[in-house]
Amino acid sequence: MNNDRIPPAWVPVCALEDIVPNTGVCALVNGRQVAVFNVVAEEPQVYAIDNYDPCSHAAVLSRGLIGNLGERIVVASPIYKQHFDLRTGECLEAPEHSVHAFAAQVKDGQVWIAA
Repeated sequence: MNNDRIPPAWVPVCALEDIVPNTGVCALVNGRQVAVFNVVAEEPQVYAIDNYDPCSHAAVLSRGLIGNLGERIVVASPIYKQHFDLRTGECLEAPEHSVHAFAAQVKDGQVWIAA
């Protein structure tokens, strides 16, 4: 069976209004800590990456500062300040420390993560 054809299961996380604009929260999705971010530019966008920072070995990415480096929307780890691309999970300073990125969307004011 080809798993590439199985659509992801979407899991509700919280109401979008529960995440202060341009910050993140941590959610437990299928037993895994996920950092969920509400990024407000022209329209609100939600992003989700692993909450675990592989550089500091701490679950802290949801508490990082959101910004951009060029065209990339990133979160800076609150410990060692590495930047993680919110679309891809790539660690810009050390790609070998990249994290998993999850598809995220808002439907009817609710944030959903593809598990």
